[in-house]
Amino acid sequence: MSIPPTDDGPTPRILGAVLAGGRSSRFGSDKAAALFAGRPLIDHAADALRPWVDAVVVMGGNRPGAVPDRPRPDLGPLGGLAGALAHARDTGFDTVLTLACDTPHLPDGLLAELTRSAPSVCVDSPTIGYWPASLADTLIAYLADAQDRSVRGWARRCDARPVVASGRIANVNTPADLDRL
Repeated sequence: MSIPPTDDGPTPRILGAVLAGGRSSRFGSDKAAALFAGRPLIDHAADALRPWVDAVVVMGGNRPGAVPDRPRPDLGPLGGLAGALAHARDTGFDTVLTLACDTPHLPDGLLAELTRSAPSVCVDSPTIGYWPASLADTLIAYLADAQDRSVRGWARRCDARPVVASGRIANVNTPADLDRL
């Protein structure tokens, strides 16, 4: 189910993007493929997005069918976001809802609050955000010159609406983090 129409016009076409292009250096292996509750972390992230979006893509990494980061790999989550925005724009989506592959649990209501307006970003975990596809070229240009390549820096630059999560967001960076889940 996509978000319902608002008084502002028709329901936007939303692309869900799972950010999975990281090096997983602290994890020691591909954390997107690490199993949690018998399934890869990346599948949990995609499942969390599906009720809110019209389609889901995987960003970065060496997975078959993954959409490449823009303007090049190894720019961290912003490269994945730039690739997702460009892909969304080029394929007829209005907005992108992002989630990192290493965040398998989300607090109730978080995605609903984010999708109220774009751009919006979760201040507790900025890889969770809702972005207009029209920002693709602006972000790609920003990545060419920015000293601060953090999602938080980009969110400030594009005046993203901050959203505070109603509960803890699990973030899996190490095998010990995964064990604690």
